[in-house]
Amino acid sequence: MSKTVLITGATSGIGYATAELLAAQNFKLILCGRRQERLDDLVNKLSNGSNLITLNFDIRDREAVLKAINSIPAEFSKIDVLLNNAGNAHGLDPIDKGSIDDWDAMLDINVKGLLYITKAILPQMVERKGGHIINIGSTAGKEVYPNGNVYCASKYAVDAINQGLRIDLNAYGIRVGAVNPGLVETEFSDVRFKGDLERAKNVYKGFQPLRPEDVADIIHFVITRPYHVNIADLVVMSTAQASSTIVNKND
Repeated sequence: MSKTVLITGATSGIGYATAELLAAQNFKLILCGRRQERLDDLVNKLSNGSNLITLNFDIRDREAVLKAINSIPAEFSKIDVLLNNAGNAHGLDPIDKGSIDDWDAMLDINVKGLLYITKAILPQMVERKGGHIINIGSTAGKEVYPNGNVYCASKYAVDAINQGLRIDLNAYGIRVGAVNPGLVETEFSDVRFKGDLERAKNVYKGFQPLRPEDVADIIHFVITRPYHVNIADLVVMSTAQASSTIVNKND
């Protein structure tokens, strides 16, 4: 029987690529996102429409999260894998010039949103003493870089939550692990720089960054290990990237 995987942030980047790959492998999917039109496009693109459903909600909204999870039909209600993928970065400013609105957005989505959806899914995993939680972190949760301040703090929080979940849920046999990518060419920088596409493009110029498909391959590997194997904490960067601040660029 195929596993049921719930993916947050499924409408772009790593979430989208993972949805495509898992659909091709006949997983049952619950695809979550804020943009209904993108969810619709994703459903139309994937070939196994009968094996997936979508949930349209903002992960920052605690009541919306609970309502969405409670609306899942019975045939999808046993969630085997929770992929906490939704996340964002807003701004790249020194902390004295940072926007409080940007800080709120990053903490609400990257930290509180992850907690809301995890809290909503956990009871069924605890009850049956099984399940798998994969948290998409970042190298920013391992190493603070200039002007990263609050974004890095939010990803350090993901790292701590990942470790805390693994410890607290150990007695229930629930697998918990994180995948922490470096630079991945997605809409990440478009959002961070608030639509300044030229500035966003320059982030990935002069070297080969990771692609969303690269991370999706890793997620698929993590999900498909024998149950006694848990990938607890994995860091992945492109060959050109040595750290958050050292990238071998050709120009």
